Amino acid sequence: MSKKAIIVRGGWEGHQPVEATDLFLPFLREHGYDCEIHDSPAVYADSEVMGATDLIVQCMTMSTIEKDEVLGLRAAVEAGTGLAGWHGGIADSYRASDDYLQLIGGQFAHHPAKHPDERTGEQSDYYIPYRVDIRPEAADHPITRGIESFELVTEQYWVLHDQLIDVLATTTLPKREFDPWSGEHVNPAVWTRRWGQGRIFVSTPGHQVDVLEQPSVRTIIERGMLWASR
Repeated sequence: MSKKAIIVRGGWEGHQPVEATDLFLPFLREHGYDCEIHDSPAVYADSEVMGATDLIVQCMTMSTIEKDEVLGLRAAVEAGTGLAGWHGGIADSYRASDDYLQLIGGQFAHHPAKHPDERTGEQSDYYIPYRVDIRPEAADHPITRGIESFELVTEQYWVLHDQLIDVLATTTLPKREFDPWSGEHVNPAVWTRRWGQGRIFVSTPGHQVDVLEQPSVRTIIERGMLWASR
């Protein structure tokens, strides 16, 4: 019996929402999902559609969400629909919705830039080298099993988060001589969350397709989608 996945994509084009989600459509179809694509969160307000959905993959940076839409999303996840995403498509969506922020459990706040002398005003000002550290207690988790800590050169997310997320991987933001904060700061980089009967998966790496194609990032996201699914 086939399963149903809804892909909700859009928002800021810098995160390549179409190209990024297209990258994972073949994987989902190979795993038995009928995929339905939406360019707004309006579908979340349709309780009949949501009740028949096993997995929501969201790639919607910033943007806005209506009250009935976010309540529909929360109700669907609480009833068992999985929710998965990466980077700003899930951790920087609908900033004005407290109901959404509580659901996800973590919110993008900042990404450190290069040294002021190296900045050019482009997105690449925020592409810095950093490590994603798989937590020892996540070594046998189905999402991170067999994956070792790895290096990236991309945006490193500073995340505001609560204590009810299960952190599978972290990243440490440094304190450089030109940074105003007082010390290095350990942040969740990959996490899961239980919400009612549902599961939520978030990966902060995933700025653009080139990062998503990094083998460890891609494997974590593919496994995360399957883990989250009903």
